[in-house]
Amino acid sequence: MLNGSTYQEIYRNFKWQIPPVYNIGVDVCDKWADDKDKPALIYVSPDEKEQRYTFRELKRLSDKLANALRAHGIKRLDRVGILLPQRPETLISHIATYKLGAIALPLLTLFGPMAIEFRLQDSDAKAVITDRANWPKIMEIRERLPDLRLIMVINSECPDEVPDFWQSIQAGSERFEPVMTRPDDPALIIYTSGTTGQPKGTLHAHRLLLGILPGFEFYHNLFPQPQDLMYTPLDWAYIGGSYDALFPTLHHGVPVLAYRPPKFDPEKAFYMMEKYRVRNLMAVPTVLRMMMNAVPDPQVRYKIDLRSVTAGGETLGEELSEWSKSALKAELNEQYGQTECDLVIGFCSAVMPIVQGAIGKSVPGHTVEIIDKNGTIAKPGEVGEIAVKRPDPVMFLEYWNNPRATAEKYTGDWMRTGDFGKKDSDGHFWFTGREDDLIESGGYRIGPGEVEECLMSHEAVALVCVLGVPDKVRGQIVKAFITPKKGVVPDKVLEDNIRAYVKGKLEAHAYPREIQFMAKMPMTNTGKVRKNKLK
Repeated sequence: MLNGSTYQEIYRNFKWQIPPVYNIGVDVCDKWADDKDKPALIYVSPDEKEQRYTFRELKRLSDKLANALRAHGIKRLDRVGILLPQRPETLISHIATYKLGAIALPLLTLFGPMAIEFRLQDSDAKAVITDRANWPKIMEIRERLPDLRLIMVINSECPDEVPDFWQSIQAGSERFEPVMTRPDDPALIIYTSGTTGQPKGTLHAHRLLLGILPGFEFYHNLFPQPQDLMYTPLDWAYIGGSYDALFPTLHHGVPVLAYRPPKFDPEKAFYMMEKYRVRNLMAVPTVLRMMMNAVPDPQVRYKIDLRSVTAGGETLGEELSEWSKSALKAELNEQYGQTECDLVIGFCSAVMPIVQGAIGKSVPGHTVEIIDKNGTIAKPGEVGEIAVKRPDPVMFLEYWNNPRATAEKYTGDWMRTGDFGKKDSDGHFWFTGREDDLIESGGYRIGPGEVEECLMSHEAVALVCVLGVPDKVRGQIVKAFITPKKGVVPDKVLEDNIRAYVKGKLEAHAYPREIQFMAKMPMTNTGKVRKNKLK
């Protein structure tokens, strides 16, 4: 746990404690099971039926499932696909897979058959656990997955050769001895959706959870504190929902609220946060903006008592930060990381001031710098690539079956993020854009993140994406795709007003010479703008 009353003290005092034997499933479940009444999970189904699970119950169920998987021939290091939404069976499947020494492969339920097929084929998965809603997708591609030896379905009502999840658990023994895995043993593959080519399988070790803890505790203002209770509307198939929220919370023996209907409803989210006394919220900026626009002043209608709010993955904007502080009564701690190396930069408002526009400082335990193409650390204020130094417990092991991509990720001991930014003399990082998004215009390097931050503060702008587009004179110019706020009519006058606004806020060369208004922005399943689609 983090120790100190200031950022400097916490960073200086931090020491990694990585044991010689470590298993995620044991850590998030078994170690708390001696207390038979200790709450772990509050699950509210889309139709608002409630189920509660203690750590002891999760241990019993995951042990029985691990035995059932072993009986079906699933062994250590086999890949187990988990094609399920945010529900208890998802958590039980993860824990059982880890305790078996196998490798979990989370799959988003919004994936179509082709996306699922690629991931199951590429990982050479031996099993997949799913539900009746997603079982047809597996059966559509079943013939092209000859190595898939087990399909387990929740409440299956499927052919006899397809085992039912809960019947398999009931048939399994409660006696299971978890595999004695080491911290560097593989535990998880999460596929990243890159801008080009097929997704890459990011292979993580069991130490991933230990490596993520300092960032998690940092963003949630020195987590845990008395009465903490975590809620995230993010899908557990993403690292943001699972390893940025679910598993580190359970590591600390703190309960989690699981509620994720098919379509996010801000009003329902506030209602659930009030009903279950949520103290900690992890989201993405798009979700928070939906909440802000739907219920500008939630304290009037709901008794919300949040202690910490954190978000990352895209530009936050000053308006969102101010709303969180005034309406949610909690400062918004920005977080930064990526699937390969998560939660390494951010803010902790409990021990440091929030600097608007910056993405934070290095999280305790991690060495993060701005480097040039040769791996030389940049001077304060110089733009370069954000990089993390190895060894680092949170860093991925490799891209699955892709040694070339793994090697290209590093320059010496620096893992390159592909994100560009700068670091000021006080240690704050400032994001300027992705490597392939950086705009070169008239000899200037323009970070789209800065322009987006500025545009989001304009009174007429609800959502924005900035790209560089070809120009015969300047090489590239800045183009802004803008979704106006409700009731705003886009016209030439508004275009000119927006251009003048950016000119007055940023460098003159950074204003959008082209503006395209969008009734609806193309979005990814995680709530990020699909820049490649706009390109």
